[in-house]
Amino acid sequence: MNPTLYFAPQTCARVSLTALEEIGKPFDTRLIAFLAAEHRAPDFLAINPSGKVPALVTEGGILVQNGAILHYLALTRPEAKLLPRVDDPLRQAQVLSWLFRCSSDLHPLVSRYVLPQFATANPDDADGIRAKGAELLQAQLQPIDDLLRGREWVLDEGWSIIDAYLSWIWFRISGAGFGGFGFGQACLPAIAAHHARASERPSAIAALRHEARAQAELKERGLVFRPPTYDRNHGDESDR
Repeated sequence: MNPTLYFAPQTCARVSLTALEEIGKPFDTRLIAFLAAEHRAPDFLAINPSGKVPALVTEGGILVQNGAILHYLALTRPEAKLLPRVDDPLRQAQVLSWLFRCSSDLHPLVSRYVLPQFATANPDDADGIRAKGAELLQAQLQPIDDLLRGREWVLDEGWSIIDAYLSWIWFRISGAGFGGFGFGQACLPAIAAHHARASERPSAIAALRHEARAQAELKERGLVFRPPTYDRNHGDESDR
């Protein structure tokens, strides 16, 4: 059987999509429409009880969590060079620490910054959550920006799937169509330039094609997600 990736457009599942495209072997995809509550449907919760994407169904079993999926693909498809193959245990751990840095340090801050409404029951708190998220993101990303001023990719060994993860993070925080806000190129210029390089990779372009097809399907079904904004004049949420 081909592996099957459960995903939704613009989510971090893009990184797993990129990895599968980089491998170049057949795989299938299943779109999860959040506005149709498909992430809470029993059949999907049987795959990932957390109700999140990505999830990868393989012949040997199910994997969830982006970092775990990426590590598995790197181990089982070493010829794709998703992560560098090194014999030194310390270097192996250093490489993995970059995956954890993306998934554990940066990714939660991205969510707070882009969708602060989902982190509070009080819409009046959203602006403060977003502002704090921006502050923490700048602090976390500045050392990476400094690193990338002197090199093309994150790791010494060259391009890796970590670059795809960082590229997705920049995509999300630099706008992604959310209400006209976002980090500008001047904030983190080396990361912005890195994103441009990473986006030119054929696997990244192919992943975006998957997303475009999924987005077209969601549009046809009337299920395109538009994040709510709080209208303080009327005291309710609006999708304007």
